[in-house]
Amino acid sequence: MFNPFLVGEKIYLRTIEEVDLNENYQQWFNDEEVCRFNSHHRFPNYGEDMRDYYENVIKSKNNLILAIVDKETDKHIGNVSLQDISSIDMSAELAIIVGSKEHWGQGVGFEACRLMIEHGFGALNLHRIYCGTSLENKGMIKLIKKIGFQQEGIAREDLFKNGEYKDILNFGLLKNEYKK
Repeated sequence: MFNPFLVGEKIYLRTIEEVDLNENYQQWFNDEEVCRFNSHHRFPNYGEDMRDYYENVIKSKNNLILAIVDKETDKHIGNVSLQDISSIDMSAELAIIVGSKEHWGQGVGFEACRLMIEHGFGALNLHRIYCGTSLENKGMIKLIKKIGFQQEGIAREDLFKNGEYKDILNFGLLKNEYKK
C-alpha cells in the first residue's frame, strides 16, 4: 500500500501526489463517458491544468481530495472529495469520480463515499454533507440514497451539457441522520 489515509475492504484512500498527474488521470477528464453527468469535458484537459488543479485545489485547506486506490493492484482508479469545507457552517460538498471504467459497478464508489463521509462527520466534525447530481445520473442517485442522503431540491436547468440544460438534484445528509 502507498501511504493509505483511510482504508476500506476493496479500496483505500490516500493523498494525491504529483506522480498521479499522469496520462490516465488526465484522460478521465477528457473522456466523454466518464464525465457525462458532471461539468467536466467541456474543454480539453491539459497537463498544465492538472498541475494547476494540484497546486490550487488539491493542496487547498478548503478541500479534502483523496485518491481512490484498488487495494489489490495499488492502481489509482478515481478521486473522492469533500469540497468547499466551511468551518463556520460545518458543511462540505461530497464529490466523486471513478475514472477507471473496469471498476464501475463494483461498489468502490459506495465504499469511497462511505469512508469519506465517516471521516467528515468524525475527524472533521462536520454537521452537514451535501451533493448534487444530474437527474439522469441514476447510479449516483442510488448510491447517495443508499448512504442515507435526502433529496432537498432541484436546481432547474443548472447544468448545460451536450447541447441542453439539465436539472441537478440536490441532496443533504446531517450528522445525526447518518447510520454507519
